[in-house]
Amino acid sequence: MERVMRDFFLFLSKNRPMTKVAKQYGLRFGAARFVAGETVEQAVESIQTLNKEGLCVTLDCLGEFVDNEKEAGEMTELCIEAVQAIGAHKLDSQLSLKLTSMGLDLSEEVALENMRRIMDAAVENNVFVTIDMEDYERCQKTLNLFKQLKGEYENIGTVIQAYLYRTEGDIADLNSFSPNLRLVKGAYKESPEVAFPEKKDVDDNFKKIIKAHLLNGNYTAIATHDDQIIDYTKNLVKEHQIPHEQFEFQMLYGICEDRQRDLHNEGFKMRVYMPFGTDWYGYFMRRLAERPANVAFVARGIFNK
Repeated sequence: MERVMRDFFLFLSKNRPMTKVAKQYGLRFGAARFVAGETVEQAVESIQTLNKEGLCVTLDCLGEFVDNEKEAGEMTELCIEAVQAIGAHKLDSQLSLKLTSMGLDLSEEVALENMRRIMDAAVENNVFVTIDMEDYERCQKTLNLFKQLKGEYENIGTVIQAYLYRTEGDIADLNSFSPNLRLVKGAYKESPEVAFPEKKDVDDNFKKIIKAHLLNGNYTAIATHDDQIIDYTKNLVKEHQIPHEQFEFQMLYGICEDRQRDLHNEGFKMRVYMPFGTDWYGYFMRRLAERPANVAFVARGIFNK
């Protein structure tokens, strides 16, 4: 049943007509639990709250699957506005974004031009930028653009997904760039031809790439809510005497909040992935797909209205 629900919500996450409808109705029916508002100003307030508690943030400008240059330009301006706000308010926050929101599906040239505009603003405001990884179809394009931008800018990283068979090779291939990588399990529905279908295999591969990237001496963000993976990382860094300055844990805004604070209190850097914006539908559906408890939370919210 859990897998059926996961597949159902992942199917919905790619429904573009529903995305347009969701934008019209705002953050209703539970989405506000996982999204820190629709405007930069609302996001700034949420970041300030977490910063006061000692938590770092990566602010995600929600948006994906843009199909025209005008909308890609608007998303670029939103990202620049967010970067400037982070700098102006001296927030302990990075920026995360998806290349499809920068026009990747239009052309790599459009996405690259928009990314350079964002990166120039990020350099000026001393903000680190992470390129989120999307589905398998866009994986290689994302890595190609990351490599090109990493040759031009220092303050940029990307994401590697443990559920893909190719991932171990990608870690080795990227090592020459000394990359700052966020390592995740992966949240898209993929064919068993390209991704591990079983959770145990994904978990084993996750541990493998965490170890490889850390022992390569590269900065590593371990993005997970899985206590088993967190404990594995703690034991690994202790065994190999890896300094805390070389890694951090990341978790999603609105999920496992007590665990986030526990990790901070234990002396680990804890960064919260905080989405904002009007294009929240696809992100929200993937959160429902990941955790059945989220579905129950939303259902309670709907019937209590």
